[in-house]
Amino acid sequence: MQQFRFNKWKVYEDSQKLFSLIFDIVKKLPKEYRFEIGSQIIRSCLSVSLNIAEGSGKHSNKEFCRFIDIALGSTYETVSCADTLYRNMLVDKKGYDEVETLAGEICRQLGGIIKNTKKAVSSL
Repeated sequence: MQQFRFNKWKVYEDSQKLFSLIFDIVKKLPKEYRFEIGSQIIRSCLSVSLNIAEGSGKHSNKEFCRFIDIALGSTYETVSCADTLYRNMLVDKKGYDEVETLAGEICRQLGGIIKNTKKAVSSL
């Protein structure tokens, strides 16, 4: 088994792209918002890739799915933070739409991983 198999996964690559998008948005926030909501959205977004990576190192499918499920929740949290920024005119529509589109793709991939892993376990 490859030691860092997550590096080859599209979902991991997409989570890194999402982080770059979020990081660019946070850098443009007015200073008074960077610490509170900026820090929160960075942490939630970083949690996506970190949980994918950590889950990939687990030895049971149950543990793996738990980390992938956490990554899924963190993706939703990231979109919610981006929506809050958009609704308060701190990010433009284009920026929000990019985040929402990429996050949607990540959610589909994570959901597929969970479904396929559970299906593989039930067929044993």
